[in-house]
Amino acid sequence: MDNTPFLTLMPPLRLHAEIKLPASKSISGRSLIINALSRNTTPPTDLSDSDDTQVMLRALQDMPPTIDIGAAGTAMRFLTAYLSVTPGEHVITGTERMKHRPIAILVDALRQLGADIAYEGEEGFPPLRIAGRTDIEGGELTVAGDVSSQYISALLMIAPTLKKGLHLTLTGQIASRPYLDMTLSMMREFGAEAEWQGKDSIVVKPGSYRQRDYTIEGDWSAASYWYEMVALSQDSDAVVDLLGLHRNSIQGDSQVWKMFSELGVETQYYEKPDGTGVIRLRKNGNVTCHFSCDFTHQPDLAQTLAVACAMLGVPFHLYGLQSLRIKETDRIAALKEELDKMVELEVEGDVLLWDGIYNIEDLELLPFETFEFDTYEDHRMAMALAPVCLRTGGQVRINNPQVVSKSYPGFWDDLRKAGFHIDYPHAPLR
Repeated sequence: MDNTPFLTLMPPLRLHAEIKLPASKSISGRSLIINALSRNTTPPTDLSDSDDTQVMLRALQDMPPTIDIGAAGTAMRFLTAYLSVTPGEHVITGTERMKHRPIAILVDALRQLGADIAYEGEEGFPPLRIAGRTDIEGGELTVAGDVSSQYISALLMIAPTLKKGLHLTLTGQIASRPYLDMTLSMMREFGAEAEWQGKDSIVVKPGSYRQRDYTIEGDWSAASYWYEMVALSQDSDAVVDLLGLHRNSIQGDSQVWKMFSELGVETQYYEKPDGTGVIRLRKNGNVTCHFSCDFTHQPDLAQTLAVACAMLGVPFHLYGLQSLRIKETDRIAALKEELDKMVELEVEGDVLLWDGIYNIEDLELLPFETFEFDTYEDHRMAMALAPVCLRTGGQVRINNPQVVSKSYPGFWDDLRKAGFHIDYPHAPLR
């Protein structure tokens, strides 16, 4: 499906499916860095097949003089820290969009610790030239807590290799704390001593990671789109079984079940006779009259919930969205641009509001309407907007659908397995 300009979707009449979800991109990226720092040459098991993960895997295996990570923001941040404590000199670069995504906060922090990093282009942005060192002192460091948690996770993961470890103080509101908890939990699984000290300070002792086997769990962020599909399906008996998820997951996005419980989706857990765990999503019709949520700790769920609420006719107030401005695209601006094709969305700073007013007629009266959506080189825009077809009854056209490969390469195949009719230009699939 490389370079396919668009695809069109038609919804199934009934939504009954069993889906094996991809491995967690967030856990895969962290496990690759920690595993490499342990000097283990065997990669973790069941790695994500997402672009982000595969780009990082190739970089760590090959370590070329110039590392091009494409559009993988996670790889840019994690590898910048990793290369700082790894012998050798490398340039790390990416797409044009990546060259305009800020990285100064991480570079400044690493330089304070003793890293040797220079900007190859515009100050504050990739590409970077990094001369790795194995004698970085470490010690005390203060970083703003309201920035991308990936900056902080990148610093934490290299901390055991620093001569004095790291005493990290976070200022302001701490964004995406569950992702920091995930990082610390995984570090401990590899033998590091790393703990919160109070509500805004983390201490990592100097030492080394131990080598161990590690298996990646399924991706709760990917699960969110199936929650959305069950919520939007007009099949009152809609049910989707998701395989590969951990019931007591370290992923912050596992809280998606609570959010969608307000939008008519019930979550159940059971085991198959062979011991395989299943998360079952079932439609129950209990939909709130207004949805309000702080996405500070689960920013990657914001697009999914915004689209779901708009299609269900549920007015909403979504806040804690500050990190969405610096993702693959400005996700707040992109959401407004696309949802404005159907609803009168309001943006107040980093807050999204909708009062329940549509720009179009009743969606259920539009069986032949086609909605066309752009994706802005953002995988989550494509996956959050695709389920719109379940409410309109008509076609939905998704431009540049290949962007899903960033985190969920099999997304369109899984939709087809679930009964969606998907047409590519000149290559209909059913």
